[in-house]
Amino acid sequence: MGRRQEQLDSMRLRITEAALELHASLGPAQTSISAIAERAGVQRHTVYHHFPDMTSLMQACTAHGMRTTGIPDAASWVAIEDPTARLRHGLGELYAYYAANARLLGNVVRDMPLLGEKAGVEEFTEHMTGLFYALAAGWVDSPDSQRLRMAAIGHAMAFETWRSLTGNGLSDAEASELMVGFVSTAGESAGKSADSNDST
Repeated sequence: MGRRQEQLDSMRLRITEAALELHASLGPAQTSISAIAERAGVQRHTVYHHFPDMTSLMQACTAHGMRTTGIPDAASWVAIEDPTARLRHGLGELYAYYAANARLLGNVVRDMPLLGEKAGVEEFTEHMTGLFYALAAGWVDSPDSQRLRMAAIGHAMAFETWRSLTGNGLSDAEASELMVGFVSTAGESAGKSADSNDST
């Protein structure tokens, strides 16, 4: 890599880090190009040189955030054969990640409706989908039970679920264990519902 390219990459990273810091403190919707330039110690035109639009900047922030904030990796999850044990392990890691990055993630979740197509979170969404499939594998269910259990897993994985449970006084471990119980029994609800319908 040439000296010129190293300088360009270094400047791009500097701008990305400045933007991510502002996203964590203010939120992406409240972060202006001027504020990013000031935080990075550059001119506005330098920001636009590296990121011609807000979407490209948000995509860079998403990728950088995923590299630096410790988002869980599905590879270690799928190695656990028992789906309940895998769920407990996965939610434990996911909730620890949420706790460590609560302010940043809370700001992003809050501002997503305002950002729309400019949000640039496709890579994060794809990664979370991979985590979901890792937790969804291995359950033995009827079609109705599977539908309920998959919905329960999605609910258990949501940042908003973690925030609600811990906001109501639960520790990460307590919140995780509560959701393991919720998901584990979700499939049983389909059978009870069917029995109730048959008896009426």
